[in-house]
Amino acid sequence: MFEWVDWKRVGQGVENVPMSPLSRGRKNRRSAKGRRRAVPLSVVGSTDPCDCPDCSGADFDPVAAVDSMLHATSALATAEDPLDAELGAASLLSVGAFAAEDFDEMLVGGLIPQFEARATTEALAMLMALGSVGRGETADAARTAAGRLVASGVARPKWAAEFADPTTAGDFCRLYDVEGTASMLVCSFHRSGRGHAMVVAVDHADCGAASDIMLAAAADLPIVLETIRASGRETGLDIRTEQLEPAELRWQLENALDARAVHDLEVGGDAIADEPPGKEDDGPGYPVLAALLRARLDILPASDKPPVPHSGVGDVPSLADLLSLRQFVGAAAAGVPRGRKRAGLPPKRTKSAGPAPIYQLKVGLRGAKPPIWRRLEVPADLSLARLHGVVQIAFGWQDGHMHVFETPFGDFGAADAELGYRAERPVSLEQVAPAVNSRIRYVYDFGDDWQHDILVEKVVDRDPTARYPRCTGGRRAAPPDDCGGIWGYADLVEVLGDPEHPDHQERLEWLGLDDGDAFKPDRFDQDAVNRGLSSMG
Repeated sequence: MFEWVDWKRVGQGVENVPMSPLSRGRKNRRSAKGRRRAVPLSVVGSTDPCDCPDCSGADFDPVAAVDSMLHATSALATAEDPLDAELGAASLLSVGAFAAEDFDEMLVGGLIPQFEARATTEALAMLMALGSVGRGETADAARTAAGRLVASGVARPKWAAEFADPTTAGDFCRLYDVEGTASMLVCSFHRSGRGHAMVVAVDHADCGAASDIMLAAAADLPIVLETIRASGRETGLDIRTEQLEPAELRWQLENALDARAVHDLEVGGDAIADEPPGKEDDGPGYPVLAALLRARLDILPASDKPPVPHSGVGDVPSLADLLSLRQFVGAAAAGVPRGRKRAGLPPKRTKSAGPAPIYQLKVGLRGAKPPIWRRLEVPADLSLARLHGVVQIAFGWQDGHMHVFETPFGDFGAADAELGYRAERPVSLEQVAPAVNSRIRYVYDFGDDWQHDILVEKVVDRDPTARYPRCTGGRRAAPPDDCGGIWGYADLVEVLGDPEHPDHQERLEWLGLDDGDAFKPDRFDQDAVNRGLSSMG
């Protein structure tokens, strides 16, 4: 997915660079409980005076702003999914709208012409994305400028052909508590064989305003909805589903979005603009998804009903609060209902059932670009404790931090009642991943937050000549421990690849290397992994 950009800093001409391991400090092995997420650099704060136009009194410079934006968003042109580009443009629109009352005029009269003047693929990508998620004059200006660049021969982004296909609407429904206390509005959209769903939590205690928006793959929507219903049953709620016509869904969603917009203005635009647009582990934040959703609603027929007047509707609990929607939707998009124990853990294999088959697993490091993954063959009845050891060896981790397996049946690791973790040793892999296409997640080091997506690709018969577990493939070297997570590793690769970088020698010493050529992030040593696996007791 799109790597979130701090547009406020970009507008000031400051690049949004990843946090390096040095800025985090060399982490000691943690014993503290709980999950820590990396804090975006812009949130940490600075003692330096702000040099944005509002604070410094300087005139807004669209040339400098565009250069910074295109530098920060160069990956949009090579994104695999055009939705990523749209989310990037929605991020710009959502922050800009709060940063300046005349932001639309700034776009049409300044930024969009400057994008066009660059005449690069990156500029074309931004214009095409703005033309999709922008509205009114902004969208028209962006589409027109993009058309001129295409006609002039500027190379189109790799997703342009797919992006040209129309976006169509899927199914719509409303989930609600039978007591009428709260609801969730659900919609899906499709384009060129891809689909995404959006779930909007409506807080009836807050004037019917949208309290949260979640984005998931359309294919995962049944998992999302069932997780919500099951969680409702666990909390004593009777959740029903009502199918909606497109015009009715648009009317209800626009009322919820409009009420939230009024409340956000009451809170203050500066406070909202200062919030990061989203984190990669949680996905984009509310303002970004609201901008995308409003653009999607434009393809639906409008209702004849007038908007609901902005007023309170009573002091009742919201379904979003009762079900912690973000927890479920974010996990369901990856196939893992996160942080909630699910009943019905299948029983362990009995001796009478015979030897367990072999699972072919693909284990990928979440967020790594280029991808870092391993293909492993393990007995299906391998315990989660031993699977932990297998993943540690396969990725070269040092097992110096806490870990957890997040599964549809609960979280497993070192038993911890406070964190809600059950003991991993008595549980086998096939209990929590019972079939082909089952997915679980393994998280190592709650500070660096290395997340590994584990997919059961195949179930095969045992090879009597093979020794299991074994590694049959993979790509790229894994990051070293304590390097600061995905962002820190990207910084490490950049520094070690540049002998002139001021931190180059320090990083070499930290890794115990004589020179940068000894650091080979693109190398994967399958034999070394298998030697390590063969030494497991």
